[in-house]
Amino acid sequence: MNRSELVELLAIKKDISNRRAEEIVNIIFTSMTEAMIAGERIEIRGLGSFVIKEYDSYTGRNPKTGEPITVHPKKLPFFKVGKELKEMVVG
Repeated sequence: MNRSELVELLAIKKDISNRRAEEIVNIIFTSMTEAMIAGERIEIRGLGSFVIKEYDSYTGRNPKTGEPITVHPKKLPFFKVGKELKEMVVG
């Protein structure tokens, strides 16, 4: 499911206009993005949690030349599936 399909489904299920449904979806996604930028953890019961994982710098290798390179520290978003969703999918 992509964003536009989510908007369409929300509009149908709640009998609202696509424009209003899109506003609601945008508010939710914007709020989640802002929370993650602020370093907050997002937990949605039954679905899972979004966290920011921090990685230290390390020495890697350029795959083309094999030369060592320094990989700078970074922060990446990570999704951990919740127990309920995992059980529904796996069975």
